Amino acid sequence: MKKWFFLLSIFPLCVLSQNMTNEKLQDIYSSVSDSIQGNPGAWQFFIKEIPLVSITDTNHNRMRIISPIADSNSLNDELIKAALVANFHTALDVKYAVSDGILWSVFIHPLKELSEHQVKDAVSQVYHAHINFGSSFASTALTFPGRISSDDNKEDDDKEVEKPKFKKL
Repeated sequence: MKKWFFLLSIFPLCVLSQNMTNEKLQDIYSSVSDSIQGNPGAWQFFIKEIPLVSITDTNHNRMRIISPIADSNSLNDELIKAALVANFHTALDVKYAVSDGILWSVFIHPLKELSEHQVKDAVSQVYHAHINFGSSFASTALTFPGRISSDDNKEDDDKEVEKPKFKKL
């Protein structure tokens, strides 16, 4: 009996598993964008003049959707810190990241496990993180409470950084 219960409990997971492919991504990106170019596995598309890029690696089951926001060298410390705080509170499934001197909004995920709904949501979040950079920094309407306190902005190079202490569960 326990064996049947176990098999029945994992059956929905098997049915719900996805098999996202480059061909499905191409169809999804074409349906949500204003224009698209590229080849399976590497696309550039635009939503309301905001550029997004998607790159996949089917051999390693990985994908990413990215959007360039700004030259990272032009950002002041306050904006960089606000982006890091946003990664914890308001940029939910996307993150702000720097690579090659550019600040990006980034969604990274295993490819095959994605559903069509998740891809559309990821595109929306990358787009919104891009346009909300410098204001709410939000990728969706949902946010987790948090803010930058005035104490966080004080710089004291002589002060040793104290790590947060956590209770063992």
